[in-house]
Amino acid sequence: MSHKEIYEHFHPDEKAFVDRAWEWVERAAERHETKLTDFLDPRQAHILFSLANRHPDAQVLLNGGSAGAERQRAIIAPDYKPLDDEDIGIDVLEITSDDRRISELDHGDYLGALLGLGIKREKIGDLHVTDDGCHALIVKGIGDFLIGHMKQAHRVDVTVSVLPLSALRVVKPEMEEQVLSVASLRLDGVASDVFRLSRTKILAPIKAGRCRVSWKPVEDPSHALKQGDVVSMKGFGRFKVLEVEGMSKSGRIRVRVGKFV
Repeated sequence: MSHKEIYEHFHPDEKAFVDRAWEWVERAAERHETKLTDFLDPRQAHILFSLANRHPDAQVLLNGGSAGAERQRAIIAPDYKPLDDEDIGIDVLEITSDDRRISELDHGDYLGALLGLGIKREKIGDLHVTDDGCHALIVKGIGDFLIGHMKQAHRVDVTVSVLPLSALRVVKPEMEEQVLSVASLRLDGVASDVFRLSRTKILAPIKAGRCRVSWKPVEDPSHALKQGDVVSMKGFGRFKVLEVEGMSKSGRIRVRVGKFV
């Protein structure tokens, strides 16, 4: 398959990942190699699956540590290799504290603390946050470093330990639901309502490449959203289009969205 055929279905910003993913698939199919990736976001997982489907001699197994995990590690292997017993290489980093202020910390506080230690985002999976701490999924092998270096999360003193994946305490992400009445499903229009910003202010981050729709870079403010889309905008947050409920008598569209909190 030519590179042109591969790239025509993907955003130019995704070229580097497409190159790597296609190499993994080719190595599995033609050299009988097995590859365990770091954590992939759902868009990267989709790209990897679509490439593997074009090669009959390769297979992909995804596992993020829990059912419905957003970020998952992938095993790419020859199609004949049994993968059920393969170690997916995920540990649980338990973050706790005696400080009552830990109940005020959120997903961004914990992720920021981990990234602030120089850990790359792809080494961290989903974060399960509760009032008394966090279970962060991490690739095996970095736990000792984090035990030695992670002492605070957003100015709260914390203690960390590494647990087996079987000890994971799963927390489903919370969403604030709201029903909007919009003229259209344009990205800029819906996002400005969700984040309570003027249409003018929402244009800048979109055009600057700080917006992703279902983990795919989108720089066109007029991009039409659809049910199921997850919109993330750096510095503002994320929301999901839960349901397009239909059109009102005045011709406006009722759409139910959930903003991640």
